[in-house]
Amino acid sequence: MKRIVILISGRGSNMQAIVQAAKKENWSAEIVAVISNRSDAAGLEYAASMGIPTSVIISKNFPTREAFDAVLQTEIDRYSPDLVVLAGFMRILSVAFVEHYTNRMMNIHPSLLPSFVGVKTHKQALDAGVKIHGLTVHFVTPELDHGPIIEQVAVRILSSDDEDSLSQRLLIQEHIIYPRAVRWFVEGKLKVNGNRVDVDVDTDLTN
Repeated sequence: MKRIVILISGRGSNMQAIVQAAKKENWSAEIVAVISNRSDAAGLEYAASMGIPTSVIISKNFPTREAFDAVLQTEIDRYSPDLVVLAGFMRILSVAFVEHYTNRMMNIHPSLLPSFVGVKTHKQALDAGVKIHGLTVHFVTPELDHGPIIEQVAVRILSSDDEDSLSQRLLIQEHIIYPRAVRWFVEGKLKVNGNRVDVDVDTDLTN
């Protein structure tokens, strides 16, 4: 059984999608903890309702990023996770923290990386006039919004799209591809070769 810790800062909709997929698809995995850097994160209530242990480490209480990350790492490692999943965890992580979880920490970014890193990615895409936008699931590396790409999905930008409509359409896709990428990890389907992730050829990419 793979052990998964999920980090959230807010409603945790991707966390919920992963928890539900793991249960529905009978993964050989357990969500062993959900940890937030905000005590008011709505996702904590959902996790608790599913019997998942939760904890809160309030980031603003620490003088430096490194001080917070050190305590967070200690809390995560109490659960001996095989995988750490960032699900709307709104923190830039220190190099030492990221390297501790090399090829064991995933994130989902709302663009087709390497395009449009950082924040307000939907506005960036609309302002650039691109016709295709999307999402990227990747392993986290010290360089922000980079790292070996596990999965991507693209949508066509409509003439009627604004930031909100584009965000809503992509959120539906987030709840599909993020659980799928985590499942591939659980099933041992991912192999990292440098900056490339190979997905086992037997994997059905339509599921």
